[in-house]
Amino acid sequence: VQGGLVSVGVLQALFVAATVSEQCARVPAFINAMSFGVGTERARQHTVDYVASSAAGFYVFGMRLTLSAVVKFVYFWFVVTVSLVTRTSSSAGHRGEHLFHVSTDDGL
Repeated sequence: VQGGLVSVGVLQALFVAATVSEQCARVPAFINAMSFGVGTERARQHTVDYVASSAAGFYVFGMRLTLSAVVKFVYFWFVVTVSLVTRTSSSAGHRGEHLFHVSTDDGL
């Protein structure tokens, strides 16, 4: 139960961090849409270029954390978990052990 709660907390943190990274990617467009007065287009463009080239966001092992990467990570671990559970349950059945015991004896 505790492992499941920790896993849910880690997944939530990953999704929040990925959302922040995605929002950081939209900042240059937001700055570009703002008006700072006449004659400031060049300074605004320099600011947009600087923000865009800084590539702000969260990084894990040198890779930018995006929602797409988090979804792929969750999918991968889901497949691994299902595979291990399936393999464990099938190997228990081959040894003559049963995970669930169903009694067909009516008590007669």
